[in-house]
Formats: sequence, C-alpha cells, structure tokens
Amino acid sequence: MKKGQRKENRELILSGNLVTAILTLCIPIVINSFIQTMYNLTDTYWLGKIGTDPMAAITLVTPVQNIVVNFGGGITTAGAILISQYIGAGSKSDAKKMAGQIFICAMLFSTICASVCYLVTPNIVSWLGAEGAVQKLSETYLRIVIMDMPFLYLINIFTAVNQSQGDTMRPMLLNLFGILLNMIFDPLFMIGLNLGIAGAAWATLLAKVPCAIIAFFALCNKKKEIFIDLKELHFEKEKLLSIIQIGLPTALGGSTMQFGFLLMTRNVYQYGTLAVAAYGIGNRINSLITMPSNAMGSATGTIVGQNMGAKQLERVQHTYILARRMTVTFLFIGGLILSRNIVATKIVQIFSKDEDVILLAVEYLSILAICCWTNGFYNILNGLFQGTGHTIVTMVIDVTRLWIFRFLILFICETVFQMGVQSIWYAVVISNASSAFLLWMLYQTGLWKKNKVKIKNTEAKMDS
Repeated sequence: MKKGQRKENRELILSGNLVTAILTLCIPIVINSFIQTMYNLTDTYWLGKIGTDPMAAITLVTPVQNIVVNFGGGITTAGAILISQYIGAGSKSDAKKMAGQIFICAMLFSTICASVCYLVTPNIVSWLGAEGAVQKLSETYLRIVIMDMPFLYLINIFTAVNQSQGDTMRPMLLNLFGILLNMIFDPLFMIGLNLGIAGAAWATLLAKVPCAIIAFFALCNKKKEIFIDLKELHFEKEKLLSIIQIGLPTALGGSTMQFGFLLMTRNVYQYGTLAVAAYGIGNRINSLITMPSNAMGSATGTIVGQNMGAKQLERVQHTYILARRMTVTFLFIGGLILSRNIVATKIVQIFSKDEDVILLAVEYLSILAICCWTNGFYNILNGLFQGTGHTIVTMVIDVTRLWIFRFLILFICETVFQMGVQSIWYAVVISNASSAFLLWMLYQTGLWKKNKVKIKNTEAKMDS
C-alpha cells in the first residue's frame, strides 16, 4: 500500500464522507467474502455431482473446522481492532509491534490445533453420529482440510493488517487468486483424478498454499508502514494481554457459536442425510445474500476503531446509523427476491438434482431469506461493539443466540408443536432475530461509548 494511498484512506476514515468511506471499505470486503464463500460453493457444486452422501459428509464436519477457525479468528479480530485504534491514535510503532504479536499467536495456535484435530478426527466424527459411508467420507475430508489451518491464518493475518489500515483491495485480490485455483483444482481432483470428497479437500488446501506464501512475503515487506520484522519477533507481555482482553471473548464467542452449529447439524442428522444436505445447501446460498451485511459489519468495525482511537465519538455513531440503514434496506429487498419459490428453486437446483433435497432446501432457504434483514442489525451492531473493544458483549450475544434462543426454540418446536425438520428452520431464523433485538437493546444503553481499548501513544504521530 503506497504512502499516498495510505494517507488518503486514513483521512477518508477519520474526516471524509462516511458513505464513501463505508463503501470504499465494504465493496472489496463483499467481493472478498464472496470469493471465500466460493470455496464452499465450488465444493458443494461438484459434490452434488457425485451424490448425496458426500454432500451430507461435508455439511456434517464443516462446523468442526469452523470452530477452530473462529477460535483463532479471535486473535486476528483483536489484531484488526488494536491496529486500527493505534493508527487512529497515530502510533505507528505500536501498530507494527501488534502485527508481530498477532503473527506469533496465530501461527502457534493454528499449528497446534491442526495437529490435534488431525489425530482426533475419527473420535469427532463418531461423536457426531455419522455411520457407514458418511462416516468414512467425513473422516477423509476433515483430516485433509484441517491441515490448511496455518495457511488460512496467514491469509487472515494479511487481511487484518491491511484492513485495519483501510486497505481492503489487496486481501480481495489475494483471495480471488485462491478461488481461481480452487475452481481449477476441484473438478481436476474430484472428477478427473476420481478422488471424490478427498479431491475437494485437497483442492481447498492446495489453493491456499500459494496465497499464504504471497501473504507471508507481503507481511514481511519492510517498505510498508506496518510490517512484520522476523528478527524482532518476541512475546511482549502488555500487547499479549491486550490481545487476550480483546481477542479471547471473540474467540470463545465464535468457537462456542460454531460448536452450537455443530450440535445443530447433529440434530439435523436425525432427520436423515437428505435433511443434512438441504440444510447445508440452504445455509450456503443464504450466506450469499447476507454477505454484504457481514462486510458492512467488518467495515464498520474498522471505521469505528480508527475513530475511537482518534476520540471522535459522534463520527462513530454516525457511521453506525448510516451502515445500518444501508444494510437493512439491501437485505430486506434481497430477501424478498430470494424467498420467492421460483427463484429459490432455480438456485437450489444448481447444487442438487435430488428432488427430495431440492424440496427441503427451497423450503429452508425461503424462510431464511424473508427474515435475513434482521442480520443487518446484528452485523452492524457487532461491528460497532467490536470496534470499541466491547468483545465481551459480542461474545455473550453469540453464545446466547445459539445456546439459549436457538436450542430453546428448537426444543419447543420439536416437542410442543411437533414440527419435525421445520423445527430446525424456524429455530435458526427466530434465534437470529432475537439476538439482533437484544444487541440493539444494549446499544440503547450507550455502553458502546466507553472505549475498552487503552491506547498509550509511545511515539510521534504517524505521517500526516
């Protein structure tokens, strides 16, 4: 990122037009998120060509991978928040040191977790209740794909360091390169080399390797304002405590939430592989329409972080209001379109030719889509609270959404109303809406106005 562009982005975030700032950060994040989702959608598309069992297997074990990703994601989320606030406060040296601490923590964590998960994969799959062909396919996929953790974390560190500076374009381009490789590898390995579900896992892993190498050398580039100096890498107590304070709640909330998703998938499995396949397809397609919401939340967190560091509270609130209006409007209109039976059916048919799977997936997707506007409130508020360092708040809401709202609603729908597999569909949408409302109530208290990140300016201001 050139110095002139770096200065321009910082000025835009701290004093420029907020709509322009939001869109400048958000659009590349949306594209980047779409690219990330394409990893799973590409796998889903080709798995649909080879049968329902492989589709059910990948749906069953994906939450396991997501637990590890989300726990470690707390580290990179903390890094993005802290680096953003150091930049807003004008402390370049501390921002650079924080990038180094994030690198050490993320690499250590991802390597250990990948090794442990590889060893206990058979136990995990057995616990999930998989049997026969699905059990074997699940073990094969998870053992291969879990090895991409260190590479994925390198890419995530690159994204966090760049996004905290207002550069969302380079992470997008890097991930675009990765998905292009994955789109080539998937049919080559799965169909051409007849590796089936193992081919999907190898395609995902090998597509990330060159991206991780590029990310590593970019992070170590000393010509950049914030870079990682390998010779100076060592643990710094104060910064590690900051990462733990900000990152641990996010890690616990994210991983606990994903563990809840894992149990939800286990509940779906009791309705058979057709239901699991439909559940997976519906979730993946719905992620496309909610993608801008996630991106807006991420952009909001970056803008809020820098402005909190610069002590510009009114600008923080204005950012939240603008982002919320834009996001909710988009999701409401997009959800109405996607919830139409004819639209949902055409999209689902891309991923499955099984009529029973299509029927269930369309039903689930239609219910998700019509209510997806509530995600707009949730994601933007999540970005606001994270940007101000209130990650304990987001952790509590994440845990509450799954472990209280979702499972309670699931229990009521299954046991009281005897709704069968539809219990899953309604438990998802009602719990999402409930958690968004709870987060909005916390916003009304003004808690977000108290910055939880303590910035000590140890140097001269950054280039102006």
